[in-house]
Amino acid sequence: MKYQIRLSGSGGQGLILGSILLSEAASKEGKNVLQSQAYGPASRGGSSRADVIIADEEIYYPSAESLELLLCLTQEAADKYITLLKSDGILIFDSSNVKINPIKAETIAIPFTQIAIDKLKTSLVTNIIAIAFIATLTELISLKELKKAIKNNIKEKFIDLDIKAAELGVKLAKDYKNGKVIKT
Repeated sequence: MKYQIRLSGSGGQGLILGSILLSEAASKEGKNVLQSQAYGPASRGGSSRADVIIADEEIYYPSAESLELLLCLTQEAADKYITLLKSDGILIFDSSNVKINPIKAETIAIPFTQIAIDKLKTSLVTNIIAIAFIATLTELISLKELKKAIKNNIKEKFIDLDIKAAELGVKLAKDYKNGKVIKT
């Protein structure tokens, strides 16, 4: 098993942190993991991406180039990276900010930003909701290990909020798997 994930959007959306959380949780579950990141010249507002490769075997190449899963939180990210998604891959995008033309891959539109604002009163946890959604949808990472990674990497005053965001992401993924339409 080798699963290549790209989290993409703009600087300040917490995608690099999200990739670190996914990587740490997968590593604690005994998987081989590689995490890399790139961002534009502006740390806030410039383009940002983070890759996570999770595998049972050794990982020899340090770049995700043929994606099983692509998360896009901005239109720019979707336009830039959609061609790297395998035809049998999964595209997850924030329908609060992104519009996608039909493609061959499974396409999942979730209004992550709007859900974060409506349910948790802040858009700052959009990344946590999205990575918990990914972890649950793919079944690559348990909520237990994701929560541990949050506790290890998030400032103490934000841990409770981020745990609630992770639980919300898990619920959204379970609802999606059960065929429920996800709205705010």
